[in-house]
Amino acid sequence: MTARPAKIPALRVTAVNERPLREDAAFVLYWMTAFRRPRWNFALQHAVDRATELDLPLVVLEALRCDYRWASDRLHAFVLDGMADNARAFADAGVRYHAYVEPEQGAGKGLLEALAAHAAVVVTDEFPCFFLPRMVQAAGRKLDVRLEQVDGNGLMPLRATDRAFPTAHSFRRFLQKNLREHLEEFPVADPLRFLVGGDPVELPPDVDPIWPAVPADVLAGDRDDFLAALPIDHDVRPVAERGGCEAGEARLTDFVAHRLGGYDEDRNDVQKDGASGLSPYLHFGHVSSHHVVAEVLGAEDWTPDCLSADTKGSRSGWWGASSATEAFLDQIVTWRELGYVFCFHRQDDYDRFESLPDWAQETLAEHEGDGRDPVYSLADFEAAETHDELWNAAQNQLRRDGKIHNYLRMLWGKKILEWSPTPREALAVMIELNNMYALDGRNPNSYSGIFWTLGRFDRPWGPKRPVFGSVRFMSSDNTARKMRVKEYVEEFGDKASQGELFG
Repeated sequence: MTARPAKIPALRVTAVNERPLREDAAFVLYWMTAFRRPRWNFALQHAVDRATELDLPLVVLEALRCDYRWASDRLHAFVLDGMADNARAFADAGVRYHAYVEPEQGAGKGLLEALAAHAAVVVTDEFPCFFLPRMVQAAGRKLDVRLEQVDGNGLMPLRATDRAFPTAHSFRRFLQKNLREHLEEFPVADPLRFLVGGDPVELPPDVDPIWPAVPADVLAGDRDDFLAALPIDHDVRPVAERGGCEAGEARLTDFVAHRLGGYDEDRNDVQKDGASGLSPYLHFGHVSSHHVVAEVLGAEDWTPDCLSADTKGSRSGWWGASSATEAFLDQIVTWRELGYVFCFHRQDDYDRFESLPDWAQETLAEHEGDGRDPVYSLADFEAAETHDELWNAAQNQLRRDGKIHNYLRMLWGKKILEWSPTPREALAVMIELNNMYALDGRNPNSYSGIFWTLGRFDRPWGPKRPVFGSVRFMSSDNTARKMRVKEYVEEFGDKASQGELFG
């Protein structure tokens, strides 16, 4: 063993159970569930620190269930891309890495316990959304060894916040008053360098026969038969975009080099590829927000001395960077972490209509009886069979590419509200379609986008309108007047809705 990596901030490590560390153990186990990457990873860094502290080898388990809601070829393929990258990285570091994909419901039961029975301590990721919090808590009750979860979600530790914030402005003010100290607490870029390479430790003999690792040819890309045999949704096909940390870091490098400089002007232009494209990689944990921020600020030779003393919540100026960089940081820090903090403090209802602010619930209830014409069903929306060619194009992009252009994603949700029988039914449609098709669905940030269309993190707008009441209104006509959408509609419009893009 070499020198230990720097300890991560104590605020980011939480004991899930009160079990002791196991003596006479064979290894330290890192159960990789949300931060599926070998670099810039607080949880992996903590696991490496535990391994060096105890003078034990490290074992990494990355598993994928088949029974999570909306499981599909698309989501599985993206995770498999990441597993392939991780397998190479951990092999190069001499670390035993076990990638397991459940072949049928319940087949993975017992795998974690089998490995944990030989571990001194189990380290895992803390993610405040979807089924992961319940899964980790259940594991803590089952395991007879200490389980520690690590928060590597954003620049602001979740436990450094005391509430869910009602608006981006209120959270931005909080960040400007409290984030400075955490900007000096980034994860190390390569925690695996603190481990001496060599032969990976052997797994317990009962693991591979019962829970075999993903075959090498599947990780290499030969996946059609493998995916076809799984009990998941095969109609939601993989996208052309590759997942994994290598693809994610390549996209980050390309964004900083070629698009960051125009981000503030180009991100909402339908005709330009002005967005970062990092959202899927951030969601699956293939890229760290700390890494993204480090690269973005590093492109300007930024130092903490650039920070402004003004903490009034302004969207620009606090970072002391260029306008484009400030605009991007407001998205990846303020808006992204606003959603994570909301889910952390509202884990019981972040995805329910009742989590909307009171004014939004009241105005939507007041206008629930307003006439709606037309009204569409979930099947109509899913098939992009509405009267609005721009909305259809956005839905078709979601179906084909697993994403919608930034600005049109807001319009997409607003029109579902306008064309659904009730606001609650609109919410159900948005959650279903987004979580089914979007690569970055099932994430705090995507729930922020969905609920924003209904008033979360927003304010009342006037004059009141039918259906919307005081909730902010958007229309396709206004969107078409603000920007050129012709080429976008030509690419994703009527032909796509007839199936020609989906074959």
